[in-house]
Amino acid sequence: MNSTTFAQDLIKVQDDLLRFAYKLTSDREEANDLLQETSLKALDNEDKYMPETNFKGWMYTIMRNIFINNYRKVVREQTFVDQTDNLYYLNFSPDTSYESTERAYDLKEMHRVVNALPREYKIPFSMHISGFKYREIAEKLDLPLGTVKSRIFFTRQKLQQVLKDFR
Repeated sequence: MNSTTFAQDLIKVQDDLLRFAYKLTSDREEANDLLQETSLKALDNEDKYMPETNFKGWMYTIMRNIFINNYRKVVREQTFVDQTDNLYYLNFSPDTSYESTERAYDLKEMHRVVNALPREYKIPFSMHISGFKYREIAEKLDLPLGTVKSRIFFTRQKLQQVLKDFR
């Protein structure tokens, strides 16, 4: 199969792939991201496609595998492992008033740290924790997407550095 035919077949299945991506993610933006990532992976692996096989099925398999890998990555990142010597967090009772007081102090300290940052870091971070996606923040603040991501990353690093004693 030559590159022109491959590209034409890829364009033909875009609508079907977008519907499948939306079924998997239930979010239009994530579906578009998944479609883009799938298309790029297919283009990168064009040489691995066998012309006599089902192109649409091959594309669905690529998309499903990307979705599963991304899901597993998110689950792995959200897993908390208690690495304290005495398993403090595993043995800590969540219904104590101490925890609510401690959390309130942590939140106050976090707000203090974030508010001490320059506006160029504080605003994107505040928008991000309020639920805005990177792309939405970039559009609202008229900044490049990479700039928004790096400012949010910097703010997270600063919070971790300042609040390391609270862990």
